[in-house]
Amino acid sequence: MTERLPPADLLQGVRVLDLTNVLSGPYATYQMAMLGAEVIKVENPKDGDLARKLGASPELNDALMGTSFLAQNAGKKSVTLDLKTPRGKAMFAQLIEQSDVIVENYRPKVMARLGFSYEDARAINPRIVYCSISGFGQNGPLSANPAYDQIVQGYSGVMSITGDSESAPLRVGYPLCDTLGGMGAAFAIASALFRRGRSGQGCFIDLSMLDSTISALGWAVSNYLIAGVEPQPIGNQNTTAAPSGAFMAADGPLNIAANKQEQFEALCGIVGLPELISDPRFAARDARKANRELLNILLNAALARKTAIAWETELNAAGIPAGRILSVPEVLAHPQITTRDLIQNLPLDEAGRDHVKVVRAGFALGDSRPSARTPPPALGAHNAEIFGELGVNETDLALLHAEGVI
Repeated sequence: MTERLPPADLLQGVRVLDLTNVLSGPYATYQMAMLGAEVIKVENPKDGDLARKLGASPELNDALMGTSFLAQNAGKKSVTLDLKTPRGKAMFAQLIEQSDVIVENYRPKVMARLGFSYEDARAINPRIVYCSISGFGQNGPLSANPAYDQIVQGYSGVMSITGDSESAPLRVGYPLCDTLGGMGAAFAIASALFRRGRSGQGCFIDLSMLDSTISALGWAVSNYLIAGVEPQPIGNQNTTAAPSGAFMAADGPLNIAANKQEQFEALCGIVGLPELISDPRFAARDARKANRELLNILLNAALARKTAIAWETELNAAGIPAGRILSVPEVLAHPQITTRDLIQNLPLDEAGRDHVKVVRAGFALGDSRPSARTPPPALGAHNAEIFGELGVNETDLALLHAEGVI
């Protein structure tokens, strides 16, 4: 294993008020927490973030620590506050005075109805960076629509090009649009903080999950916008090259991406099909794409002679990108992941558990690594600490709790 790096502190000193639920917003603020920001989840007093009840463990769901919540809330603090009450509003306004960032993923205009639109927040703290995450953005004919990840996957065109001619439209197997939205929000907030550091100017960020997803579609969109070619679902094949996609070895599937001419020729030699190099049906890139189905049949027959790991090793050694198609448990156990120290182990005293494993950010710095300093918080675990800074003593906390404010 490589040397374990200390936690990153690029956002140390930044205080974030996190009013988000489930995934897109919590994923954004999780990235910030791993970079050293103080992220305070402001949750409803009854049961908090909906993700606390979501996940594969009923015991953890009952404890309001569902696996969906644990996945992207480590390193944060939790307070409970009813923003519909006068005292709750007053306390939240005090928190805004002391904070740098607000992140929310309610439907458009909800925060305005609560009295905490960007304009309201800016009147309290002119330097505030305010990020609103929504399915379709703050304006446009769809802006008021409720939006979960699958709705955006369908609207964005992602489902139309996922699968093959028989299975499409097909949902991507994880919440892609939520994740892209969260990553885009984290990037936008960090950029806004960089500018504020120079100018002192806060700003409003309108983050649309639909916009973020279409922006990330890349070639699928540009091929249509620029070349007028509508993308089609072609399953496990790469539309830009051949042979490039999923193939079958003796014991299971294998991805091969022989996208360059020299890679194709080397592949033919290694699998025992040198005659394909000069065959006019396969000799040139466009010819291979036009005859992809026949080429794949010939390659699969040749690849059936060895196991996927044997081909993976031999092809990579020859400079031909190749890799087995692994399950989630298989990749998490792979030496590449353990060497990179991607999985973090944190203490957790909930539902009979004594620890929780979470995934760090997908990058390391030269001297540090984005990491959570603390485990995911229990609901309201930091009420005394955070509200104490506002002058609320233990007697007041008990009264506020009895009144349902916290």
